[in-house]
Amino acid sequence: MPITPPQDQQRAIRAARSRSMSHAIAGGFTGTQSRRVVIAFVMGLLLALAVTAMPRTAAADAGPAARLVPSAELVGQGRMTYFGFRVFDAELYAPQGRYSPSKPFALKLTYLRNFKGSDIAKRSVDEMRRQGLRDEAKLKQWGDQMRAIFPDVAQGASITGVRDASGKAVFYKDGRQIGTINDADFSRRFFAIWLGDNTANPSLQASLTGSAR
Repeated sequence: MPITPPQDQQRAIRAARSRSMSHAIAGGFTGTQSRRVVIAFVMGLLLALAVTAMPRTAAADAGPAARLVPSAELVGQGRMTYFGFRVFDAELYAPQGRYSPSKPFALKLTYLRNFKGSDIAKRSVDEMRRQGLRDEAKLKQWGDQMRAIFPDVAQGASITGVRDASGKAVFYKDGRQIGTINDADFSRRFFAIWLGDNTANPSLQASLTGSAR
Protein backbone atom coordinates (compact mmCIF):
# COMPACT_ATOMS: atom_id res chain seq x y z
CA MET A 1 0.00 0.00 0.00
CA PRO A 2 1.49 3.39 -0.96
CA ILE A 3 2.26 5.88 1.84
CA THR A 4 0.10 9.00 1.68
CA PRO A 5 2.18 12.23 1.79
CA PRO A 6 1.42 14.41 4.85
CA GLN A 7 -0.28 17.18 2.85
CA ASP A 8 -2.45 14.72 0.96
CA GLN A 9 -3.28 13.01 4.22
CA GLN A 10 -4.35 16.30 5.76
CA ARG A 11 -6.52 17.08 2.73
CA ALA A 12 -8.07 13.63 2.97
CA ILE A 13 -8.89 14.14 6.65
CA ARG A 14 -10.44 17.53 5.95
CA ALA A 15 -12.49 16.07 3.10
CA ALA A 16 -13.73 13.24 5.32
CA ARG A 17 -14.73 15.72 8.02
CA SER A 18 -16.51 17.84 5.44
CA ARG A 19 -18.45 14.80 4.17
CA SER A 20 -19.40 13.89 7.73
CA MET A 21 -20.65 17.40 8.31
CA SER A 22 -22.61 17.38 5.07
CA HIS A 23 -24.23 14.04 5.89
CA ALA A 24 -25.22 15.28 9.31
CA ILE A 25 -26.77 18.44 7.93
CA ALA A 26 -28.40 16.60 5.02
CA GLY A 27 -30.37 14.33 7.32
CA GLY A 28 -28.06 11.61 8.61
CA PHE A 29 -29.01 12.83 12.10
CA THR A 30 -32.09 14.44 13.55
CA GLY A 31 -32.16 18.22 13.63
CA THR A 32 -30.94 18.29 17.23
CA GLN A 33 -28.17 15.79 16.54
CA SER A 34 -27.05 17.78 13.49
CA ARG A 35 -26.76 20.94 15.52
CA ARG A 36 -24.73 19.11 18.18
CA VAL A 37 -22.32 17.75 15.57
CA VAL A 38 -21.87 21.18 13.99
CA ILE A 39 -21.32 22.87 17.37
CA ALA A 40 -18.82 20.23 18.49
CA PHE A 41 -16.91 20.55 15.22
CA VAL A 42 -16.77 24.35 15.38
CA MET A 43 -15.76 24.34 19.05
CA GLY A 44 -12.96 21.91 18.26
CA LEU A 45 -11.64 24.26 15.57
CA LEU A 46 -11.87 27.27 17.89
CA LEU A 47 -9.99 25.43 20.62
CA ALA A 48 -7.23 24.47 18.19
CA LEU A 49 -6.95 28.07 17.01
CA ALA A 50 -6.84 29.36 20.60
CA VAL A 51 -4.03 27.01 21.52
CA THR A 52 -2.11 28.07 18.42
CA ALA A 53 -2.70 31.80 18.85
CA MET A 54 -1.91 31.99 22.58
CA PRO A 55 1.42 30.28 23.26
CA ARG A 56 2.68 30.20 26.85
CA THR A 57 4.48 33.47 27.60
CA ALA A 58 8.13 33.00 28.57
CA ALA A 59 10.87 34.94 30.33
CA ALA A 60 11.33 37.60 27.64
CA ASP A 61 7.95 39.13 28.50
CA ALA A 62 9.01 39.67 32.12
CA GLY A 63 11.73 42.04 30.88
CA PRO A 64 14.99 42.66 32.78
CA ALA A 65 13.24 41.54 35.98
CA ALA A 66 13.52 37.97 34.67
CA ARG A 67 17.21 38.02 35.62
CA LEU A 68 16.12 37.74 39.25
CA VAL A 69 13.61 34.96 38.52
CA PRO A 70 15.38 31.87 37.12
CA SER A 71 13.58 30.19 34.19
CA ALA A 72 10.72 32.68 34.47
CA GLU A 73 7.46 31.66 32.81
CA LEU A 74 3.98 33.11 32.95
CA VAL A 75 1.89 31.71 35.81
CA GLY A 76 -1.28 33.67 35.13
CA GLN A 77 -2.70 37.01 34.06
CA GLY A 78 -5.79 39.10 34.64
CA ARG A 79 -7.33 42.56 34.49
CA MET A 80 -8.22 44.78 37.43
CA THR A 81 -11.41 46.83 37.01
CA TYR A 82 -13.13 49.20 39.41
CA PHE A 83 -16.83 49.95 38.87
CA GLY A 84 -16.40 49.18 35.18
CA PHE A 85 -13.24 51.26 34.75
CA ARG A 86 -10.14 49.43 33.54
CA VAL A 87 -7.29 49.96 36.00
CA PHE A 88 -4.40 47.68 34.99
CA ASP A 89 -3.46 44.36 33.42
CA ALA A 90 -1.43 42.06 35.67
CA GLU A 91 0.97 39.23 34.83
CA LEU A 92 2.70 36.91 37.30
CA TYR A 93 5.97 35.14 36.42
CA ALA A 94 7.73 32.41 38.40
CA PRO A 95 10.33 29.67 37.78
CA GLN A 96 8.85 27.16 35.32
CA GLY A 97 5.50 28.89 35.81
CA ARG A 98 5.11 27.56 39.37
CA TYR A 99 4.33 30.28 41.89
CA SER A 100 5.40 30.11 45.54
CA PRO A 101 5.29 33.18 47.82
CA SER A 102 8.58 32.11 49.42
CA LYS A 103 10.50 31.85 46.13
CA PRO A 104 11.45 34.40 43.45
CA PHE A 105 8.63 35.78 41.29
CA ALA A 106 7.78 38.92 39.32
CA LEU A 107 4.45 40.75 39.24
CA LYS A 108 4.03 43.10 36.26
CA LEU A 109 1.26 45.72 36.25
CA THR A 110 0.54 47.53 32.98
CA TYR A 111 -1.59 50.57 33.74
CA LEU A 112 -4.64 51.36 31.62
CA ARG A 113 -5.04 54.94 32.89
CA ASN A 114 -2.84 57.65 34.39
CA PHE A 115 -1.87 57.49 38.08
CA LYS A 116 0.33 59.53 40.39
CA GLY A 117 3.12 57.62 42.10
CA SER A 118 2.06 59.04 45.46
CA ASP A 119 -1.44 57.62 44.96
CA ILE A 120 -0.01 54.18 44.16
CA ALA A 121 2.03 54.30 47.36
CA LYS A 122 -0.96 55.47 49.46
CA ARG A 123 -3.22 52.77 48.04
CA SER A 124 -0.59 50.15 48.82
CA VAL A 125 -0.37 51.32 52.45
CA ASP A 126 -4.18 51.36 52.75
CA GLU A 127 -4.38 47.77 51.48
CA MET A 128 -1.67 46.55 53.87
CA ARG A 129 -3.62 48.16 56.71
CA ARG A 130 -6.88 46.60 55.49
CA GLN A 131 -5.23 43.18 55.47
CA GLY A 132 -4.42 43.51 59.16
CA LEU A 133 -1.09 45.32 59.61
CA ARG A 134 -1.48 47.64 62.61
CA ASP A 135 2.11 48.87 63.00
CA GLU A 136 1.61 52.50 61.95
CA ALA A 137 5.31 53.34 62.28
CA LYS A 138 6.19 50.57 59.84
CA LEU A 139 3.39 51.59 57.47
CA LYS A 140 4.69 55.17 57.47
CA GLN A 141 8.25 54.01 56.81
CA TRP A 142 7.16 51.81 53.92
CA GLY A 143 4.88 54.54 52.55
CA ASP A 144 7.78 57.00 52.50
CA GLN A 145 9.98 54.45 50.73
CA MET A 146 7.33 53.70 48.11
CA ARG A 147 6.67 57.40 47.46
CA ALA A 148 10.39 57.83 46.81
CA ILE A 149 10.38 54.91 44.34
CA PHE A 150 7.07 54.93 42.46
CA PRO A 151 6.90 57.48 39.62
CA ASP A 152 3.77 58.87 38.03
CA VAL A 153 2.57 56.49 35.32
CA ALA A 154 0.78 57.17 32.06
CA GLN A 155 -1.58 54.82 30.29
CA GLY A 156 0.44 51.93 28.85
CA ALA A 157 3.33 52.20 31.32
CA SER A 158 4.26 49.21 33.45
CA ILE A 159 5.70 48.73 36.92
CA THR A 160 7.17 45.32 37.75
CA GLY A 161 7.83 44.24 41.30
CA VAL A 162 10.18 41.33 41.93
CA ARG A 163 10.53 39.27 45.08
CA ASP A 164 14.10 37.99 44.72
CA ALA A 165 15.78 34.96 46.29
CA SER A 166 16.77 36.93 49.40
CA GLY A 167 13.23 38.21 49.96
CA LYS A 168 13.78 41.86 49.08
CA ALA A 169 11.56 43.75 46.65
CA VAL A 170 13.08 45.21 43.47
CA PHE A 171 11.01 47.54 41.28
CA TYR A 172 11.20 48.36 37.56
CA LYS A 173 9.35 50.88 35.40
CA ASP A 174 9.15 49.90 31.74
CA GLY A 175 12.16 47.62 32.21
CA ARG A 176 14.35 50.15 34.05
CA GLN A 177 15.19 49.53 37.71
CA ILE A 178 13.77 52.32 39.89
CA GLY A 179 14.35 51.14 43.46
CA THR A 180 14.71 48.42 46.07
CA ILE A 181 13.20 47.83 49.52
CA ASN A 182 15.42 45.38 51.37
CA ASP A 183 12.83 44.04 53.80
CA ALA A 184 11.33 40.56 53.48
CA ASP A 185 8.34 41.55 55.63
CA PHE A 186 7.59 44.42 53.26
CA SER A 187 7.76 42.04 50.28
CA ARG A 188 5.35 39.63 51.94
CA ARG A 189 2.86 42.36 52.82
CA PHE A 190 3.17 44.26 49.54
CA PHE A 191 2.68 41.36 47.15
CA ALA A 192 -0.14 39.96 49.31
CA ILE A 193 -2.18 42.95 48.11
CA TRP A 194 -2.70 41.04 44.85
CA LEU A 195 -1.54 37.49 45.59
CA GLY A 196 -2.54 36.87 49.21
CA ASP A 197 -5.58 34.99 50.47
CA ASN A 198 -6.99 38.19 52.01
CA THR A 199 -6.78 40.20 48.79
CA ALA A 200 -9.57 42.64 47.97
CA ASN A 201 -9.84 41.07 44.50
CA PRO A 202 -9.96 37.27 44.84
CA SER A 203 -10.90 36.71 41.20
CA LEU A 204 -7.74 38.50 40.04
CA GLN A 205 -5.68 36.58 42.60
CA ALA A 206 -7.07 33.30 41.29
CA SER A 207 -6.30 34.27 37.69
CA LEU A 208 -2.74 35.25 38.56
CA THR A 209 -1.78 32.33 40.79
CA GLY A 210 -3.69 29.64 38.91
CA SER A 211 -5.77 28.70 41.95
CA ALA A 212 -8.91 28.82 39.78
CA ARG A 213 -7.66 25.92 37.62
